[in-house]
Amino acid sequence: MLVKDQNNLKICISAGILAIFSLFLGNWEAFVENCYAPKIYPLLSEWLRTLSGIFPFNIGDWLYAGLILIIIWKLFQRKWVSVASWIFSILFVFQLFWGINYYRKGIAAQLKLSKATYSGSEINALTLQLIDSANHYRELLGKGAIPEMSLEKLVAEAQKGFQNASGRFPFLSIQIKSVKRSWLTPVADYIGFTGYYIPFTGEANLRDDLPAILNPYIICHEVAHQLGYASESEASFAGLLAAEASNNPTLKYSLYLDLLGYAFYEQYLLSAQLPYSDFEKMVKENRSRMDTLVKQDRKEIRDFFNQRKNAISPISNELYDQFLKLQQQAAGIKSYNEIIAWYINYQKNKS
Repeated sequence: MLVKDQNNLKICISAGILAIFSLFLGNWEAFVENCYAPKIYPLLSEWLRTLSGIFPFNIGDWLYAGLILIIIWKLFQRKWVSVASWIFSILFVFQLFWGINYYRKGIAAQLKLSKATYSGSEINALTLQLIDSANHYRELLGKGAIPEMSLEKLVAEAQKGFQNASGRFPFLSIQIKSVKRSWLTPVADYIGFTGYYIPFTGEANLRDDLPAILNPYIICHEVAHQLGYASESEASFAGLLAAEASNNPTLKYSLYLDLLGYAFYEQYLLSAQLPYSDFEKMVKENRSRMDTLVKQDRKEIRDFFNQRKNAISPISNELYDQFLKLQQQAAGIKSYNEIIAWYINYQKNKS
């Protein structure tokens, strides 16, 4: 028994050393930028996506469930050393397969973008531009309801978008694999997700009950995670580049409809100090400029999420917010909104 305890302690110490070492590697800029990001992660990601892609169902969530059950069982048995060993091991594998991506310079460095603040006039101009873009692509889709794409079609259109974008941005080149429907959809309202990436298996997962128009751009966002963009804002922006390069009007409409939500949020936030009459005038201009069908689609999306509000989702969001802050994302869950800053600065560089 003493020998077994000593062996367990050795395993725990070894796992702890590896976990600490992996955290050190994440803070070693030369290793991250010259070795991990361009060489190690792409090979790991390709291998994981190829392996998990063999299975038609989501295996990552079963892996999560198994790990949670093991740790709970060890806790129930009061095997504290064993619990620590499992946690250290999971941390090491997470860092190796994914976590180090949080330390990358990322797409801002690749596109030479600054994170400069933007003015009220700039966000106002962008909002009107996005309204016009959404109107244009909604018109191309006809007057009726937008048909839902199959998962295979979604992946095919995302693949074309990334392929087109990689001609200008080689770092967006990817052979999309292992994109699946999540079996966690029944609890999605409580966890608070539309899609998610599983680092341990390389799987990108999509909730299967969303309004159809949300799915195309969500796929692009999750594929960007597969490329190694860990930051939510950067994954959104990499997905934006792919969607803009697409020739599919549904994918483009999905993109601009999503961006419009962020733009309205930022516009109204920056306008909070304006006299109410000016604020009201701005809101009326936005609504009068927006096509009726775009308004209907936005209402469908709002209604979908409003009907699913619950007391648990805010707690889940808070936990995820804290996780993001621990992973070098100071803005936490608000980092999703940073795509607007990226987009404004990207357009400045293009002009």
